[in-house]
Amino acid sequence: MNPIVTVQEVVTAFADYMEPTDAELDAIETEMPVILADIDLLDAHIATLDRTPSELDQRRIRRARRRALAARVDLINHTATASGVGA
Repeated sequence: MNPIVTVQEVVTAFADYMEPTDAELDAIETEMPVILADIDLLDAHIATLDRTPSELDQRRIRRARRRALAARVDLINHTATASGVGA
């Protein structure tokens, strides 16, 4: 029987570097409206997985899809103006 050797020291040696940087947290915060809109779209799709979508379900999916696309457009426009493109 072979003993199982733990690698705890190797795993925790870089624990300080595993936290997201401030720039990464800012990027996540900037993308949060897109993330939340995508979650709403997924929720709308998930709600109809076990049944045929009704007219109300179809409207909910279309509305969520429009919000997701609008959030992406806003993010792209915000990123483009922040980087000096189109200014």
